[in-house]
Amino acid sequence: MNSQPDVVVVGGGHNGLVCAAYLAKGGRKVVVVEKRPLLGGAAVSEEIYPGFTYSSCSYVVSLLRPWIFRDLELARHGLQILPLDCTFTPHDEGAGIARWGDSAKTREEVSRFSLRDAENLPRFGNSMVALSRFVKGMIDGPAPDPGALSPSGLMDLARAGDKLRSLDPEDAERLAGMMTMSAADFLGEWFESEAILAPMSVSGIIGTFLGVRSPGTAYVLLHHYMGEVDGVHRAWGLAKGGMGSVSESIASAAREAGVEIRTSAGVEKILVENGRTKGVVLENGDEISASLVVSGVDPHRTFFGLVGEENVDSEYASGIRSFRMRGSSGKVNLALDGLPEFACRPGNGAHLRGDITIAPSFEYLETAYQDAKDGRWSKSPFLDIVIPSLTDPSVAPPGKHVMSCFVQYAPYALREGADAWPSQREAFGDAVVQVLERYMPGISSLILHRHVLTPWDLEKEYGLTEGNIFHGELGLDQLAFLRPVPGWARWKTPVKGLWMCASGTHPGGGVMGASGGLAAREILAEGAAL
Repeated sequence: MNSQPDVVVVGGGHNGLVCAAYLAKGGRKVVVVEKRPLLGGAAVSEEIYPGFTYSSCSYVVSLLRPWIFRDLELARHGLQILPLDCTFTPHDEGAGIARWGDSAKTREEVSRFSLRDAENLPRFGNSMVALSRFVKGMIDGPAPDPGALSPSGLMDLARAGDKLRSLDPEDAERLAGMMTMSAADFLGEWFESEAILAPMSVSGIIGTFLGVRSPGTAYVLLHHYMGEVDGVHRAWGLAKGGMGSVSESIASAAREAGVEIRTSAGVEKILVENGRTKGVVLENGDEISASLVVSGVDPHRTFFGLVGEENVDSEYASGIRSFRMRGSSGKVNLALDGLPEFACRPGNGAHLRGDITIAPSFEYLETAYQDAKDGRWSKSPFLDIVIPSLTDPSVAPPGKHVMSCFVQYAPYALREGADAWPSQREAFGDAVVQVLERYMPGISSLILHRHVLTPWDLEKEYGLTEGNIFHGELGLDQLAFLRPVPGWARWKTPVKGLWMCASGTHPGGGVMGASGGLAAREILAEGAAL
Protein backbone atom coordinates (compact mmCIF):
# COMPACT_ATOMS: atom_id res chain seq x y z
CA MET A 1 0.00 0.00 0.00
CA ASN A 2 1.73 3.17 -1.20
CA SER A 3 -0.26 5.75 0.75
CA GLN A 4 -1.33 5.96 4.37
CA PRO A 5 -4.27 3.67 5.17
CA ASP A 6 -7.50 4.93 6.66
CA VAL A 7 -7.75 1.94 9.01
CA VAL A 8 -5.33 -0.50 10.62
CA VAL A 9 -6.90 -3.75 11.81
CA VAL A 10 -4.82 -5.40 14.53
CA GLY A 11 -5.00 -9.18 14.23
CA GLY A 12 -5.75 -11.43 11.27
CA GLY A 13 -8.27 -13.65 13.04
CA HIS A 14 -11.53 -14.33 11.25
CA ASN A 15 -13.31 -11.35 12.85
CA GLY A 16 -10.51 -8.96 11.96
CA LEU A 17 -10.56 -10.18 8.37
CA VAL A 18 -14.36 -9.86 8.14
CA CYS A 19 -14.21 -6.32 9.51
CA ALA A 20 -11.45 -5.38 7.06
CA ALA A 21 -13.36 -6.81 4.09
CA TYR A 22 -16.52 -4.86 4.90
CA LEU A 23 -14.60 -1.63 5.53
CA ALA A 24 -12.80 -1.97 2.21
CA LYS A 25 -16.06 -2.68 0.39
CA GLY A 26 -17.33 0.50 2.06
CA GLY A 27 -14.55 2.54 0.51
CA ARG A 28 -11.95 2.54 3.27
CA LYS A 29 -8.26 1.92 2.66
CA VAL A 30 -7.40 -0.90 5.08
CA VAL A 31 -4.30 -2.76 6.21
CA VAL A 32 -4.43 -5.86 8.44
CA VAL A 33 -1.40 -6.75 10.56
CA GLU A 34 -1.08 -10.27 11.98
CA LYS A 35 1.61 -11.46 14.41
CA ARG A 36 1.74 -15.08 13.25
CA PRO A 37 2.93 -16.23 9.81
CA LEU A 38 -0.53 -17.77 9.26
CA LEU A 39 -3.86 -16.00 9.12
CA GLY A 40 -6.89 -17.05 11.11
CA GLY A 41 -6.02 -16.68 14.78
CA ALA A 42 -7.80 -19.64 16.37
CA ALA A 43 -9.50 -20.55 13.06
CA VAL A 44 -6.38 -21.93 11.42
CA SER A 45 -5.11 -25.03 9.60
CA GLU A 46 -1.54 -26.17 10.27
CA GLU A 47 0.60 -29.04 9.00
CA ILE A 48 2.48 -29.58 12.24
CA TYR A 49 3.20 -33.22 11.36
CA PRO A 50 4.11 -33.96 7.71
CA GLY A 51 1.10 -34.90 5.59
CA PHE A 52 -1.51 -34.20 8.30
CA THR A 53 -3.51 -30.98 8.48
CA TYR A 54 -4.75 -30.07 11.92
CA SER A 55 -7.49 -27.58 12.68
CA SER A 56 -5.31 -26.63 15.61
CA CYS A 57 -7.86 -24.74 17.74
CA SER A 58 -11.44 -24.29 16.46
CA TYR A 59 -12.53 -27.32 14.49
CA VAL A 60 -16.19 -27.15 13.37
CA VAL A 61 -18.32 -24.60 11.50
CA SER A 62 -21.87 -23.72 12.46
CA LEU A 63 -22.23 -20.22 13.84
CA LEU A 64 -20.70 -18.42 10.81
CA ARG A 65 -23.37 -15.90 9.92
CA PRO A 66 -25.15 -16.62 6.62
CA TRP A 67 -25.20 -12.92 5.66
CA ILE A 68 -21.40 -12.82 5.86
CA PHE A 69 -21.15 -15.97 3.76
CA ARG A 70 -23.36 -14.32 1.12
CA ASP A 71 -21.98 -10.77 1.25
CA LEU A 72 -18.36 -11.84 0.94
CA GLU A 73 -19.16 -14.66 -1.53
CA LEU A 74 -17.09 -17.08 0.49
CA ALA A 75 -18.05 -20.08 -1.65
CA ARG A 76 -16.54 -18.31 -4.66
CA HIS A 77 -13.43 -17.71 -2.58
CA GLY A 78 -13.06 -21.44 -1.92
CA LEU A 79 -14.96 -22.14 1.29
CA GLN A 80 -16.77 -25.47 1.24
CA ILE A 81 -18.65 -26.78 4.28
CA LEU A 82 -19.09 -30.54 4.65
CA PRO A 83 -22.07 -31.29 6.94
CA LEU A 84 -21.83 -33.47 10.01
CA ASP A 85 -24.91 -35.65 10.44
CA CYS A 86 -24.50 -37.27 13.84
CA THR A 87 -23.61 -36.75 17.49
CA PHE A 88 -22.49 -40.00 19.09
CA THR A 89 -21.91 -40.67 22.79
CA PRO A 90 -20.25 -44.00 23.65
CA HIS A 91 -21.04 -45.91 26.84
CA ASP A 92 -19.11 -48.48 28.81
CA GLU A 93 -22.04 -50.86 28.42
CA GLY A 94 -24.49 -51.12 25.54
CA ALA A 95 -24.18 -49.46 22.15
CA GLY A 96 -24.08 -45.84 23.29
CA ILE A 97 -26.46 -43.29 21.82
CA ALA A 98 -26.44 -41.41 18.51
CA ARG A 99 -28.52 -38.40 17.52
CA TRP A 100 -28.92 -38.04 13.77
CA GLY A 101 -30.15 -35.49 11.28
CA ASP A 102 -32.85 -38.04 10.51
CA SER A 103 -35.46 -37.59 13.26
CA ALA A 104 -36.79 -41.14 12.86
CA LYS A 105 -33.34 -42.64 13.45
CA THR A 106 -32.84 -40.41 16.48
CA ARG A 107 -36.21 -41.39 17.90
CA GLU A 108 -35.29 -45.06 17.53
CA GLU A 109 -31.99 -44.48 19.38
CA VAL A 110 -33.52 -42.43 22.20
CA SER A 111 -36.48 -44.76 22.70
CA ARG A 112 -34.04 -47.47 23.85
CA PHE A 113 -33.53 -45.31 26.93
CA SER A 114 -36.87 -43.52 27.32
CA LEU A 115 -40.06 -43.53 25.27
CA ARG A 116 -41.06 -40.27 26.96
CA ASP A 117 -37.83 -38.60 25.85
CA ALA A 118 -38.29 -39.86 22.30
CA GLU A 119 -41.78 -38.35 22.22
CA ASN A 120 -40.53 -35.03 23.62
CA LEU A 121 -37.69 -34.61 21.14
CA PRO A 122 -39.79 -33.04 18.32
CA ARG A 123 -41.43 -30.55 20.71
CA PHE A 124 -38.07 -29.66 22.19
CA GLY A 125 -36.60 -29.16 18.73
CA ASN A 126 -39.45 -26.89 17.65
CA SER A 127 -39.11 -24.78 20.79
CA MET A 128 -35.35 -24.42 20.36
CA VAL A 129 -35.79 -23.40 16.72
CA ALA A 130 -38.20 -20.65 17.81
CA LEU A 131 -35.86 -19.44 20.58
CA SER A 132 -32.82 -19.60 18.30
CA ARG A 133 -34.57 -17.51 15.66
CA PHE A 134 -35.34 -14.88 18.30
CA VAL A 135 -31.75 -14.80 19.56
CA LYS A 136 -30.34 -14.85 16.03
CA GLY A 137 -32.19 -11.62 15.41
CA MET A 138 -30.37 -10.18 18.42
CA ILE A 139 -26.89 -11.36 17.42
CA ASP A 140 -27.17 -10.10 13.85
CA GLY A 141 -27.46 -6.49 14.98
CA PRO A 142 -26.40 -4.12 17.78
CA ALA A 143 -27.32 -5.18 21.29
CA PRO A 144 -30.35 -3.26 22.58
CA ASP A 145 -29.31 -1.19 25.60
CA PRO A 146 -32.02 -0.63 28.24
CA GLY A 147 -30.25 2.55 29.29
CA ALA A 148 -29.98 4.06 25.81
CA LEU A 149 -32.00 7.21 25.23
CA SER A 150 -30.79 7.95 21.71
CA PRO A 151 -33.25 7.49 18.80
CA SER A 152 -31.29 4.52 17.45
CA GLY A 153 -31.08 2.94 20.92
CA LEU A 154 -34.80 3.32 21.49
CA MET A 155 -35.51 1.81 18.06
CA ASP A 156 -33.30 -1.18 18.91
CA LEU A 157 -35.26 -1.70 22.13
CA ALA A 158 -38.58 -1.40 20.32
CA ARG A 159 -37.54 -3.99 17.72
CA ALA A 160 -36.40 -6.36 20.47
CA GLY A 161 -39.73 -5.92 22.22
CA ASP A 162 -41.63 -6.70 19.03
CA LYS A 163 -39.62 -9.89 18.54
CA LEU A 164 -40.20 -10.96 22.12
CA ARG A 165 -43.95 -10.42 21.79
CA SER A 166 -43.95 -12.57 18.64
CA LEU A 167 -42.79 -15.60 20.64
CA ASP A 168 -45.28 -18.18 21.85
CA PRO A 169 -45.94 -17.42 25.57
CA GLU A 170 -44.45 -20.75 26.62
CA ASP A 171 -41.30 -20.09 24.56
CA ALA A 172 -41.02 -16.58 26.01
CA GLU A 173 -41.17 -18.09 29.49
CA ARG A 174 -38.51 -20.63 28.55
CA LEU A 175 -36.28 -17.89 27.17
CA ALA A 176 -36.51 -16.00 30.44
CA GLY A 177 -35.64 -19.18 32.31
CA MET A 178 -32.64 -19.87 30.10
CA MET A 179 -31.06 -16.61 31.21
CA THR A 180 -30.61 -17.95 34.74
CA MET A 181 -31.09 -21.73 34.67
CA SER A 182 -28.43 -24.39 34.40
CA ALA A 183 -28.22 -26.47 31.25
CA ALA A 184 -29.00 -29.60 33.27
CA ASP A 185 -32.10 -28.10 34.89
CA PHE A 186 -33.42 -26.63 31.64
CA LEU A 187 -33.04 -29.91 29.77
CA GLY A 188 -34.47 -31.75 32.76
CA GLU A 189 -37.80 -30.04 32.10
CA TRP A 190 -37.92 -31.97 28.82
CA PHE A 191 -36.05 -35.23 29.33
CA GLU A 192 -35.53 -37.87 32.01
CA SER A 193 -32.74 -40.16 30.80
CA GLU A 194 -29.13 -39.22 31.58
CA ALA A 195 -28.16 -40.96 28.36
CA ILE A 196 -29.60 -37.99 26.48
CA LEU A 197 -29.37 -35.33 29.21
CA ALA A 198 -25.61 -35.56 29.80
CA PRO A 199 -24.40 -35.20 26.18
CA MET A 200 -26.97 -32.50 25.41
CA SER A 201 -26.00 -30.47 28.48
CA VAL A 202 -22.35 -30.07 27.51
CA SER A 203 -23.27 -27.46 24.92
CA GLY A 204 -23.91 -25.25 27.94
CA ILE A 205 -20.38 -25.45 29.36
CA ILE A 206 -18.13 -25.22 26.32
CA GLY A 207 -15.53 -22.53 26.92
CA THR A 208 -16.88 -21.65 30.37
CA PHE A 209 -15.53 -22.22 33.86
CA LEU A 210 -18.89 -23.66 34.90
CA GLY A 211 -20.47 -27.05 35.40
CA VAL A 212 -23.60 -28.40 33.73
CA ARG A 213 -25.53 -27.62 36.94
CA SER A 214 -24.23 -24.04 37.16
CA PRO A 215 -26.81 -21.24 36.72
CA GLY A 216 -26.57 -19.42 33.39
CA THR A 217 -25.28 -22.34 31.34
CA ALA A 218 -28.69 -22.78 29.70
CA TYR A 219 -28.05 -19.64 27.62
CA VAL A 220 -24.67 -20.96 26.48
CA LEU A 221 -26.52 -24.08 25.35
CA LEU A 222 -28.88 -21.89 23.31
CA HIS A 223 -25.88 -20.01 21.87
CA HIS A 224 -24.63 -23.29 20.43
CA TYR A 225 -28.06 -24.21 19.07
CA MET A 226 -28.00 -21.27 16.66
CA GLY A 227 -25.90 -23.19 14.18
CA GLU A 228 -26.85 -23.31 10.53
CA VAL A 229 -25.27 -24.95 7.49
CA ASP A 230 -26.88 -24.42 4.10
CA GLY A 231 -30.07 -23.24 5.79
CA VAL A 232 -30.40 -26.35 7.97
CA HIS A 233 -31.02 -25.39 11.60
CA ARG A 234 -28.76 -26.82 14.32
CA ALA A 235 -26.38 -28.13 11.66
CA TRP A 236 -22.63 -28.36 12.09
CA GLY A 237 -20.01 -28.96 9.48
CA LEU A 238 -16.33 -29.21 8.67
CA ALA A 239 -14.49 -26.73 6.49
CA LYS A 240 -12.83 -28.64 3.67
CA GLY A 241 -9.09 -28.34 4.17
CA GLY A 242 -9.50 -27.45 7.84
CA MET A 243 -10.71 -24.38 9.70
CA GLY A 244 -8.02 -22.26 8.09
CA SER A 245 -10.13 -22.45 4.93
CA VAL A 246 -12.70 -20.23 6.64
CA SER A 247 -10.09 -17.57 7.38
CA GLU A 248 -8.37 -17.88 4.00
CA SER A 249 -11.64 -17.47 2.11
CA ILE A 250 -12.43 -14.31 4.09
CA ALA A 251 -8.88 -13.06 3.48
CA SER A 252 -9.32 -13.70 -0.24
CA ALA A 253 -12.52 -11.64 -0.25
CA ALA A 254 -10.76 -8.90 1.71
CA ARG A 255 -7.81 -8.76 -0.70
CA GLU A 256 -10.21 -8.63 -3.65
CA ALA A 257 -11.84 -5.60 -1.99
CA GLY A 258 -8.42 -3.92 -1.72
CA VAL A 259 -7.23 -4.86 1.77
CA GLU A 260 -3.50 -5.19 2.33
CA ILE A 261 -2.69 -8.07 4.69
CA ARG A 262 0.68 -8.39 6.40
CA THR A 263 1.67 -11.53 8.32
CA SER A 264 4.62 -11.89 10.72
CA ALA A 265 3.80 -8.31 11.66
CA GLY A 266 3.07 -8.26 15.36
CA VAL A 267 1.94 -5.01 16.96
CA GLU A 268 4.06 -3.66 19.81
CA LYS A 269 1.62 -0.90 20.74
CA ILE A 270 -1.30 1.16 19.56
CA LEU A 271 -0.26 4.80 19.36
CA VAL A 272 -2.41 7.16 21.42
CA GLU A 273 -1.87 10.91 21.69
CA ASN A 274 -4.15 13.27 23.59
CA GLY A 275 -6.81 10.59 23.88
CA ARG A 276 -6.85 9.68 20.18
CA THR A 277 -5.30 6.87 18.16
CA LYS A 278 -2.65 7.74 15.62
CA GLY A 279 -1.81 4.26 14.32
CA VAL A 280 0.35 1.36 15.48
CA VAL A 281 3.97 0.51 16.10
CA LEU A 282 5.02 -2.95 14.94
CA GLU A 283 7.39 -5.22 16.86
CA ASN A 284 10.08 -4.54 14.25
CA GLY A 285 9.83 -0.79 14.94
CA ASP A 286 7.84 0.18 11.85
CA GLU A 287 5.03 2.66 12.36
CA ILE A 288 1.76 2.64 10.44
CA SER A 289 -0.22 5.85 10.75
CA ALA A 290 -4.00 5.74 10.45
CA SER A 291 -6.92 7.76 11.74
CA LEU A 292 -8.74 4.58 12.84
CA VAL A 293 -7.43 1.46 14.56
CA VAL A 294 -9.68 -1.60 14.95
CA SER A 295 -8.52 -4.23 17.42
CA GLY A 296 -9.20 -7.83 16.53
CA VAL A 297 -7.67 -9.12 19.76
CA ASP A 298 -9.39 -9.58 23.13
CA PRO A 299 -10.25 -6.65 25.42
CA HIS A 300 -7.55 -7.38 28.02
CA ARG A 301 -4.80 -7.64 25.42
CA THR A 302 -6.10 -4.57 23.61
CA PHE A 303 -6.07 -2.19 26.56
CA PHE A 304 -3.53 -3.61 28.99
CA GLY A 305 -1.13 -4.94 26.37
CA LEU A 306 -1.32 -2.57 23.38
CA VAL A 307 -2.98 0.69 24.40
CA GLY A 308 -1.61 1.00 27.92
CA GLU A 309 -3.79 1.59 30.95
CA GLU A 310 -2.45 5.13 31.27
CA ASN A 311 -4.29 5.98 28.04
CA VAL A 312 -7.65 4.57 29.13
CA ASP A 313 -10.45 6.16 31.12
CA SER A 314 -10.16 4.77 34.66
CA GLU A 315 -13.79 3.65 34.89
CA TYR A 316 -13.59 1.87 31.55
CA ALA A 317 -10.26 0.27 32.50
CA SER A 318 -11.87 -1.02 35.70
CA GLY A 319 -14.65 -2.56 33.63
CA ILE A 320 -12.16 -4.30 31.34
CA ARG A 321 -10.24 -5.58 34.33
CA SER A 322 -13.44 -7.09 35.70
CA PHE A 323 -14.23 -8.78 32.38
CA ARG A 324 -13.67 -12.48 33.12
CA MET A 325 -11.25 -14.27 30.80
CA ARG A 326 -10.90 -17.58 32.65
CA GLY A 327 -9.89 -20.28 30.22
CA SER A 328 -11.13 -23.78 30.92
CA SER A 329 -10.32 -25.88 27.88
CA GLY A 330 -7.50 -27.35 25.87
CA LYS A 331 -7.06 -29.20 22.61
CA VAL A 332 -5.36 -32.43 21.57
CA ASN A 333 -4.85 -33.18 17.87
CA LEU A 334 -3.77 -36.65 16.80
CA ALA A 335 -2.28 -38.07 13.62
CA LEU A 336 -3.40 -41.71 13.40
CA ASP A 337 -1.99 -44.63 11.46
CA GLY A 338 -5.47 -46.08 10.98
CA LEU A 339 -9.07 -45.76 12.02
CA PRO A 340 -9.96 -46.60 15.64
CA GLU A 341 -13.11 -48.45 16.64
CA PHE A 342 -15.44 -48.00 19.58
CA ALA A 343 -15.80 -51.06 21.78
CA CYS A 344 -19.51 -50.34 22.24
CA ARG A 345 -20.21 -49.89 18.52
CA PRO A 346 -17.49 -51.55 16.41
CA GLY A 347 -16.81 -50.93 12.76
CA ASN A 348 -16.43 -48.00 10.41
CA GLY A 349 -19.99 -46.78 10.80
CA ALA A 350 -21.63 -43.43 10.13
CA HIS A 351 -21.39 -42.65 13.86
CA LEU A 352 -17.66 -41.99 13.33
CA ARG A 353 -18.35 -39.32 10.70
CA GLY A 354 -20.07 -36.91 13.05
CA ASP A 355 -19.41 -35.30 16.39
CA ILE A 356 -18.34 -37.67 19.19
CA THR A 357 -19.04 -36.60 22.77
CA ILE A 358 -17.46 -38.24 25.79
CA ALA A 359 -20.11 -37.31 28.37
CA PRO A 360 -21.60 -40.55 29.68
CA SER A 361 -23.26 -39.14 32.84
CA PHE A 362 -23.73 -36.08 35.03
CA GLU A 363 -21.46 -37.68 37.63
CA TYR A 364 -18.68 -37.93 35.04
CA LEU A 365 -19.08 -34.27 34.05
CA GLU A 366 -19.36 -32.97 37.60
CA THR A 367 -16.24 -34.90 38.63
CA ALA A 368 -14.37 -33.31 35.76
CA TYR A 369 -15.58 -29.88 36.88
CA GLN A 370 -14.58 -30.54 40.47
CA ASP A 371 -11.01 -31.20 39.33
CA ALA A 372 -10.97 -27.79 37.68
CA LYS A 373 -12.37 -26.05 40.75
CA ASP A 374 -9.51 -27.63 42.70
CA GLY A 375 -7.01 -26.07 40.29
CA ARG A 376 -6.26 -29.25 38.33
CA TRP A 377 -6.92 -30.43 34.82
CA SER A 378 -9.62 -33.10 34.67
CA LYS A 379 -8.27 -36.60 34.95
CA SER A 380 -11.31 -37.88 33.06
CA PRO A 381 -12.32 -34.86 30.96
CA PHE A 382 -15.31 -34.15 28.80
CA LEU A 383 -14.16 -34.57 25.21
CA ASP A 384 -15.72 -33.41 21.98
CA ILE A 385 -14.15 -35.27 19.07
CA VAL A 386 -14.26 -35.26 15.30
CA ILE A 387 -12.35 -37.36 12.79
CA PRO A 388 -12.33 -34.91 9.87
CA SER A 389 -10.32 -37.17 7.56
CA LEU A 390 -13.36 -39.48 7.21
CA THR A 391 -15.34 -36.65 5.62
CA ASP A 392 -12.44 -34.72 4.10
CA PRO A 393 -9.64 -37.07 2.97
CA SER A 394 -7.48 -34.07 1.99
CA VAL A 395 -6.33 -33.55 5.60
CA ALA A 396 -4.46 -36.87 5.94
CA PRO A 397 -2.52 -39.33 3.73
CA PRO A 398 -4.48 -42.29 2.29
CA GLY A 399 -5.41 -44.78 4.99
CA LYS A 400 -4.36 -42.37 7.76
CA HIS A 401 -6.56 -40.13 9.89
CA VAL A 402 -6.69 -36.93 11.92
CA MET A 403 -8.53 -36.82 15.22
CA SER A 404 -9.44 -33.51 16.84
CA CYS A 405 -10.22 -33.53 20.59
CA PHE A 406 -11.63 -30.51 22.39
CA VAL A 407 -10.87 -31.01 26.09
CA GLN A 408 -12.58 -29.65 29.17
CA TYR A 409 -11.65 -28.91 31.86
CA ALA A 410 -8.20 -27.39 31.73
CA PRO A 411 -8.08 -24.34 34.02
CA TYR A 412 -5.62 -21.62 33.09
CA ALA A 413 -4.80 -21.02 36.75
CA LEU A 414 -3.45 -24.29 38.08
CA ARG A 415 -2.80 -24.67 41.80
CA GLU A 416 0.91 -24.36 41.00
CA GLY A 417 0.30 -21.29 38.79
CA ALA A 418 -0.31 -20.85 35.05
CA ASP A 419 3.42 -21.17 34.31
CA ALA A 420 3.28 -24.77 35.56
CA TRP A 421 1.44 -25.82 32.40
CA PRO A 422 4.55 -26.57 30.26
CA SER A 423 5.69 -29.16 32.81
CA GLN A 424 2.19 -30.72 32.92
CA ARG A 425 1.37 -30.57 29.21
CA GLU A 426 2.27 -34.15 28.37
CA ALA A 427 0.53 -35.55 31.45
CA PHE A 428 -2.57 -33.64 30.36
CA GLY A 429 -2.24 -35.23 26.90
CA ASP A 430 -1.80 -38.63 28.50
CA ALA A 431 -5.09 -38.19 30.41
CA VAL A 432 -6.90 -37.50 27.15
CA VAL A 433 -5.43 -40.58 25.48
CA GLN A 434 -6.39 -42.70 28.49
CA VAL A 435 -10.03 -41.63 28.11
CA LEU A 436 -9.88 -42.41 24.39
CA GLU A 437 -8.37 -45.82 25.17
CA ARG A 438 -11.24 -46.55 27.56
CA TYR A 439 -13.75 -46.28 24.72
CA MET A 440 -11.51 -47.11 21.73
CA PRO A 441 -9.16 -49.87 22.87
CA GLY A 442 -5.91 -49.92 20.92
CA ILE A 443 -5.98 -46.29 19.78
CA SER A 444 -2.68 -45.62 21.58
CA SER A 445 -0.87 -47.90 19.14
CA LEU A 446 -2.24 -45.89 16.19
CA ILE A 447 -0.92 -42.50 17.32
CA LEU A 448 1.84 -41.22 15.05
CA HIS A 449 1.91 -37.69 16.45
CA ARG A 450 0.27 -35.78 19.28
CA HIS A 451 -0.24 -32.00 19.37
CA VAL A 452 -1.28 -30.85 22.85
CA LEU A 453 -2.51 -27.31 23.49
CA THR A 454 -3.10 -26.15 27.07
CA PRO A 455 -4.64 -22.78 27.98
CA TRP A 456 -1.07 -21.53 28.47
CA ASP A 457 -0.24 -22.55 24.89
CA LEU A 458 -3.42 -20.93 23.57
CA GLU A 459 -2.34 -17.69 25.24
CA LYS A 460 1.33 -17.76 24.22
CA GLU A 461 0.96 -19.12 20.68
CA TYR A 462 -2.47 -17.91 19.57
CA GLY A 463 -2.91 -14.76 21.64
CA LEU A 464 -5.96 -15.92 23.63
CA THR A 465 -5.66 -14.28 27.04
CA GLU A 466 -5.84 -16.97 29.74
CA GLY A 467 -6.62 -19.41 26.93
CA ASN A 468 -10.24 -18.27 26.71
CA ILE A 469 -11.58 -19.40 23.34
CA PHE A 470 -14.40 -16.82 23.38
CA HIS A 471 -12.20 -13.80 24.27
CA GLY A 472 -14.20 -13.61 27.51
CA GLU A 473 -16.73 -15.85 29.23
CA LEU A 474 -20.29 -16.01 27.92
CA GLY A 475 -21.86 -15.36 31.32
CA LEU A 476 -25.16 -13.51 31.57
CA ASP A 477 -23.34 -10.48 32.99
CA GLN A 478 -20.96 -10.43 30.01
CA LEU A 479 -23.41 -10.56 27.12
CA ALA A 480 -25.25 -8.15 24.82
CA PHE A 481 -25.13 -4.51 26.04
CA LEU A 482 -22.77 -5.57 28.86
CA ARG A 483 -20.06 -6.94 26.55
CA PRO A 484 -17.31 -6.02 27.24
CA VAL A 485 -18.28 -3.02 29.41
CA PRO A 486 -21.77 -1.65 30.15
CA GLY A 487 -22.54 1.23 27.83
CA TRP A 488 -19.75 0.32 25.40
CA ALA A 489 -21.22 -2.61 23.49
CA ARG A 490 -21.29 -0.98 20.05
CA TRP A 491 -17.64 -1.72 19.26
CA LYS A 492 -16.46 1.85 19.92
CA THR A 493 -14.12 2.57 22.85
CA PRO A 494 -13.45 5.69 24.95
CA VAL A 495 -10.19 6.18 23.05
CA LYS A 496 -11.12 8.25 20.01
CA GLY A 497 -10.52 6.42 16.77
CA LEU A 498 -10.13 3.03 18.48
CA TRP A 499 -12.71 0.32 17.86
CA MET A 500 -12.91 -3.39 18.67
CA CYS A 501 -14.21 -6.17 16.44
CA ALA A 502 -13.39 -9.53 18.02
CA SER A 503 -15.30 -12.07 20.11
CA GLY A 504 -14.88 -10.10 23.32
CA THR A 505 -17.51 -7.74 21.93
CA HIS A 506 -21.20 -8.32 21.15
CA PRO A 507 -22.45 -10.87 20.14
CA GLY A 508 -19.69 -13.06 21.55
CA GLY A 509 -17.62 -16.11 20.82
CA GLY A 510 -17.47 -18.84 18.23
CA VAL A 511 -16.49 -18.66 14.57
CA MET A 512 -19.40 -16.34 13.73
CA GLY A 513 -17.75 -13.34 12.09
CA ALA A 514 -20.61 -11.26 13.50
CA SER A 515 -18.45 -9.09 15.76
CA GLY A 516 -16.26 -8.15 12.82
CA GLY A 517 -19.10 -7.57 10.38
CA LEU A 518 -21.23 -5.57 12.80
CA ALA A 519 -18.28 -3.44 13.92
CA ALA A 520 -17.57 -2.53 10.30
CA ARG A 521 -21.22 -1.66 9.72
CA GLU A 522 -21.21 0.61 12.76
CA ILE A 523 -17.99 2.34 11.70
CA LEU A 524 -19.31 2.96 8.20
CA ALA A 525 -22.74 4.06 9.41
CA GLU A 526 -21.23 6.53 11.84
CA GLY A 527 -18.89 7.84 9.19
CA ALA A 528 -16.01 7.61 11.63
CA ALA A 529 -13.43 10.28 10.85
CA LEU A 530 -10.84 9.50 8.25
